[in-house]
Amino acid sequence: MTGAIVHEWLERFGGAENVVERLTGLFPDARLHALWNDAPDRFAPEGVSETWLARTPLRRRKALALPLEPLTWRHLGRSDAEWVLCSSHLFAHHARFSGPARGAPKYVYVHTPARYIWSPELDERGRSLPVRLASPPLRSVDRRRAQEAHSVVANSQAVRERIQRHWGVDAGVIHPPVEVDRFTGEYELDEPDAAVLATLPSEYLLGASRFVSYKRLDLVIRSGVAAGLPVVLAGDGPERDALAQLAADLGAEVHFVSRPSHALLVALFRRSVAFVFPAVEDFGIMPVEAMATGTPVIARDVGGTAETVLDGVSGALVSDFSESTVRHAVDRVRELPADGVVARARQFDATVFDRRIREWLPA
Repeated sequence: MTGAIVHEWLERFGGAENVVERLTGLFPDARLHALWNDAPDRFAPEGVSETWLARTPLRRRKALALPLEPLTWRHLGRSDAEWVLCSSHLFAHHARFSGPARGAPKYVYVHTPARYIWSPELDERGRSLPVRLASPPLRSVDRRRAQEAHSVVANSQAVRERIQRHWGVDAGVIHPPVEVDRFTGEYELDEPDAAVLATLPSEYLLGASRFVSYKRLDLVIRSGVAAGLPVVLAGDGPERDALAQLAADLGAEVHFVSRPSHALLVALFRRSVAFVFPAVEDFGIMPVEAMATGTPVIARDVGGTAETVLDGVSGALVSDFSESTVRHAVDRVRELPADGVVARARQFDATVFDRRIREWLPA
């Protein structure tokens, strides 16, 4: 059976792109459709059909493109696809083709209903004036389009509940794929990476993500102060200077590792006492990757991490990041056996995702 895979836009990095890459591997004959492709080195241009928005400056201004996207998705052109699989975190589930695919069953994998318009408290971009003005009519359209799906699955129980609340649709759950074996293997560091690792303390708390405000890396720094441990922050982003200033203000020992290679990231995980993940995510792939290295995770007891981190087995779930809570959590995770942490990660392995997707969409 010929299919079509639809995704919002394609970027070089991101959990949603990991899902799309896995889907294209499972269904190599399906054509991939996106608003635009900003990852030509990852998703070959000849294999991606872009929309008219790709030829405009709006591809760089997502908030401004927002009101045009629902209508754009309704005019994707002719397709002979016998099924349509939408990977949606905004409006990709609105997708509609002409030709035989017009009546094809639509399967929707939901990373989240559009945070911009449904949950602006979770995404500051939803608080901008243009988005606030556009949100009421977009919510009405979005809810109607969601009813078109033949079947819907969410990437976590937290998102499943959001789908029910916003769309009135009952969804299943298939967690995103994590390539666990990439984190359980042994890697030899090259000279630059080995030199970086040699400058770091023998034990520390680790934070790793884009340096943006909603990731709450400030709480990783405060956790280090509370636990009396140095902190390593891996990644990069616009909040770097603010995080460095916070560390200076608190007198905290913080080491920054900019954009580590995969081998270095694995080494950073393994040397750390714990991976601290304060953000509230829809799923949260990095905590599972940390667990795959045998590293316990300290995370919030809400959102996706409440489903992946098993308290007392692969980490500690906390309701807040107060000093006493953090100290107790660090003491608890120090005692956890690494093999139990890895075993928990394997429950979210990519092979599990593959099997569940094929059971859901028997193409």
